[in-house]
Amino acid sequence: MIRLEGRCNRLGAQSCSECDCPNPEYRCRDCLGPELYCSPCILLAHKWNGQHFERISLKTLGLHIQLGHITGQKCLNPRRAFNDDFIVVDTHGIHEQLLRISWFPSTTSDPKTAATFHVLEHYHLLSFESKVSAFEFYNALSRMSDNTGLLPIKDRYESFTRMIREWRHLKMLKRSGRGHDPSGVDGTVEGECTVLCPACPHPGKNLPAGWKDAPRQWLYGLFLAIDANFRLKRKAISNDGVDPSLSHGWGYFVEDKAYKDFLHSGADSVQEKSTCSSHNTVNMADTKSNHGLATTGLGTVDCARHNMKLPNAVGDLQKGERYINMDYFFFSTLRHTALDNLNISYDIACQWHKKLWHRMSAFPISMHLSHAVKTISFFCQTSFSTDGEAPEHGWANINPVTSSTKEMGPGARRDTLDDYFGDLNWKKVVGLGHAMLYKIKNALPERENHREAFEDLNDGLRGEYGAALKQWREQVEAWEYDPTQPNPFERKAETVTMASVRLELAKEDESDLRTGTCLALHEDCTPSVLISTGLELEEQQRRMKANRAGLGVHATDNQEGKILQRRNALRRRIDAWVKIQELYLPSLTGLRMSDRSVSGTMTAAPEAVKLWLPSQISRTSPCDSRLQAIEWKLRYAQAHDGLRSLRSNLRAQTAVLKYKDRNLRGQGANTRARNTLKAVEARIEAAASTYEHAHRALVVLSPRVNQTGWHSSLRPLDRGDIRSMTDLLWGETEGTRKLSWIWNMQEAAASEMDKDNALEGRRLFILWLPSQTHRQSDMRIEWCKARARAMRWAEEVELLKEEMRRILQFLAWDAQRWDERGLENTLEDAGEEECEGRMAYAKRQASLHRMLAESFKTSWTDTLALVNMFDHSSLITQQDMDLDT
Repeated sequence: MIRLEGRCNRLGAQSCSECDCPNPEYRCRDCLGPELYCSPCILLAHKWNGQHFERISLKTLGLHIQLGHITGQKCLNPRRAFNDDFIVVDTHGIHEQLLRISWFPSTTSDPKTAATFHVLEHYHLLSFESKVSAFEFYNALSRMSDNTGLLPIKDRYESFTRMIREWRHLKMLKRSGRGHDPSGVDGTVEGECTVLCPACPHPGKNLPAGWKDAPRQWLYGLFLAIDANFRLKRKAISNDGVDPSLSHGWGYFVEDKAYKDFLHSGADSVQEKSTCSSHNTVNMADTKSNHGLATTGLGTVDCARHNMKLPNAVGDLQKGERYINMDYFFFSTLRHTALDNLNISYDIACQWHKKLWHRMSAFPISMHLSHAVKTISFFCQTSFSTDGEAPEHGWANINPVTSSTKEMGPGARRDTLDDYFGDLNWKKVVGLGHAMLYKIKNALPERENHREAFEDLNDGLRGEYGAALKQWREQVEAWEYDPTQPNPFERKAETVTMASVRLELAKEDESDLRTGTCLALHEDCTPSVLISTGLELEEQQRRMKANRAGLGVHATDNQEGKILQRRNALRRRIDAWVKIQELYLPSLTGLRMSDRSVSGTMTAAPEAVKLWLPSQISRTSPCDSRLQAIEWKLRYAQAHDGLRSLRSNLRAQTAVLKYKDRNLRGQGANTRARNTLKAVEARIEAAASTYEHAHRALVVLSPRVNQTGWHSSLRPLDRGDIRSMTDLLWGETEGTRKLSWIWNMQEAAASEMDKDNALEGRRLFILWLPSQTHRQSDMRIEWCKARARAMRWAEEVELLKEEMRRILQFLAWDAQRWDERGLENTLEDAGEEECEGRMAYAKRQASLHRMLAESFKTSWTDTLALVNMFDHSSLITQQDMDLDT
């Protein structure tokens, strides 16, 4: 394969293979052989039977190919192929003649079938883009040979699958430079044949000198995302003895023998139970059904920022998402890095990380981290705008392959998926130019907007909270340095929240399970989970209505597409929830059918679907009293959450208005302020809607569950009640004003005060003055959030600039590596033709990487210049964000 990169047996040819034209420079990839021609020498031959062109094989025309000789050279001892039944598979169909070169034999000894390089490359790329199976592609070739069934076509399907599997493997070795290494294939080490992410930090490849001692270590952290996919299963077909892998952990999969030996050694280990939440991934990892399956799915560790597969980071799962499997992939891929800072995204990280280092002691010494990991963040701080669900996007691309890989043997499946992952990575690499440009164009305005927003908030608070600002800064910095310190983002007051009620209900479920009194009708969904999920769906419906209303009549296709995707996802969630709901409330089936017949609509928009929660069911229809009691608790907490959000956003609105009136002049500044106010007003409306829905449900449910006394704190919300402490109603004066009832609760925290901090003259519904503690608590949280947003976006811009620099340096390093491979050329028994092929391939790869780097650099130049122009400093650091408090 590498030999064909050069001129092969035409090395040194002085004339065209067909004529005497000097210096032939052209080769036709569809013609036979590696012959060099001049431009006029291209010939086509067809047979005319007097009425039409007739299909005829080259063999029938008398074409004979004698291997080992250049075209035109007569063999002194020609021999006919044994049985005269050699088959060649090409993109034009299935042929009955062996071509001189650019063929691929189905076996290494006495082959009966060969495929042209052209058809193998054609199917190789087609399988990546369309996920077409070898069976479908081969049948298409058969029909190209004869679509009538009149001609006998010899079946070479098994030979073709064998050839394409070997082709994938050899291409992987060729692209990773194994054909240039004196140790050859046998010298390949684990993880060597992968396409690395150029944007990730690689010591010795794309990091600056002295990076280990640099002050901003977060720039050189590795972002990992862990996930499992239970669609990529494999049936219990064949075994590793019959179908071994051609690769031994050289790609993205872990080395299979060592992996299975480790699993066997820990076969008796029991999955740790979750202590923080009833997460099925943790608690049911050992119970997932694997009947008829050899593999239930895949686990993986990906590059979270660029969604690329990592070396030795993928492996088969035998049951569920067990720690023993996921830990192996995690420690296996970390062998290939010496970085000290890790940022990890995992949907069960809260439980998984607790005993991670303790579990590492059970692994082979070779998988222990030899370097000290200074920092591990589980996507709390310094996560920037990283997508923690990156693997999910990759699964969407690879899932269609399941239809063919689930029927494969273990080795063929691993080799095939390894090849697909390599192609996914390569497509990401060549697309980095556009992807990074898109990211930094989005991040730059976000950085400026959030920086200005924090400066405005900080200036607005300095007059009233000047003494507290310094204390808030010290608190948040202490917590960022040591997460065991008090969290400044949390309220210290005891309040009723949805989270606290959900926790209480979860504890009740746990108690029922322990005592055997649990009456759940679904193994994954208790009554409390059912109602809680219903309230979440209701909230998503309200947001969807607001988003659709905000599109306007001139929405772009991109905006419409995003809304449609979200609507489809919401519909799927509602449909799944309804199936479980009808287990608990069978009478709803009739109610839903009756409701549809009245409305005349069988399928409503997802945001308009009536969920039929207990509060929506009339008293004449049967409804479990337990479900009504659960909804009442959740609605009570939801109402308090809505009021808290309403007050918080009203305070934000007042702060923006005050700062705008006092400090902003000019059209540009006022336009930005209006945009901010518009966003705040949308949040106020959303909070009010949440409260109103919750209050209506409480009114319906309270007599059914015998709840009283709640009306004094949760009153009907009129439009006139939605105002700040200093707003006046029509006809009110400062001396006769009435404070809206939403501020008259014990947990309410007001931020607006009179200039002299006096409330004399006001007539309050309840004569109570909000405490300074509550007031400062709410404002501290808002200040911390604004500060965090500004810092994260500033860091995101800096990280993107560093990643763009790393990409260019990595491509330059890779080009230099290929240059060195081309210059070495020290393989034993290498002829002149093979040496030229190796040299040509190495130079082509080096040139390709340099052209990629130049293309990226050109597309980024103008944007990076703009970024540097807007850089008030190299980074908005913590001290910068303090703004002289």
